[in-house]
Amino acid sequence: MPAREIAAHSQDHVKTLGHVNLMVDTLIANATIDDLRAITRTLLATSTPSLAASFTAAARSRLRQTNAKRIASTNGLFATGLDGIHAVPTPELENVLARARSLYGAGMGFTSIGLLSSVVKATVGLRWEEEGAMVDILAVIDADICQAIQSCKEELEGGRANDLVAARETISKIWAGVEESSRDVEVWGGEFPFDKTANSIECWRI
Repeated sequence: MPAREIAAHSQDHVKTLGHVNLMVDTLIANATIDDLRAITRTLLATSTPSLAASFTAAARSRLRQTNAKRIASTNGLFATGLDGIHAVPTPELENVLARARSLYGAGMGFTSIGLLSSVVKATVGLRWEEEGAMVDILAVIDADICQAIQSCKEELEGGRANDLVAARETISKIWAGVEESSRDVEVWGGEFPFDKTANSIECWRI
């Protein structure tokens, strides 16, 4: 027996409100962040893929408005530990990584890579212990860059990366930072922290 055909509803015939219902806006304004996250995840998981696409499109619009790619300075991302020698991460680094994740999660992979390039650059010249918070966060940064690269690929496939020259320059910039990090770490005998990133870039050509 053939499967029942489900008619698709054209978005052209759906009228938008142009505003948020007063009661819904009251909920948004007063709900906790955890409640809003749970509501959003439930809504996206139980709706059609078109809603998820609209959600990420709205997210990209908002992130562009708030200039989420900007870092005023990379000086505050790391600090010197109590021993006066080794580097430790700062709360500002966590804020920057959260912004980078928002960007690549919304499908703005190349913008996110630009932000993460600054983080990689900020590690050059630092020294860190073999174990501890610094090594842990460097592994997290490495994983974040790989996720951002995947977002870049999806951005290209989705036709949202219109400037290929700028896209290539973005990847070249982070590659240069990764290579500089490798040379720097080799000088003081540390362990190169961006292996996964290096492999991801080497295996990808735009």
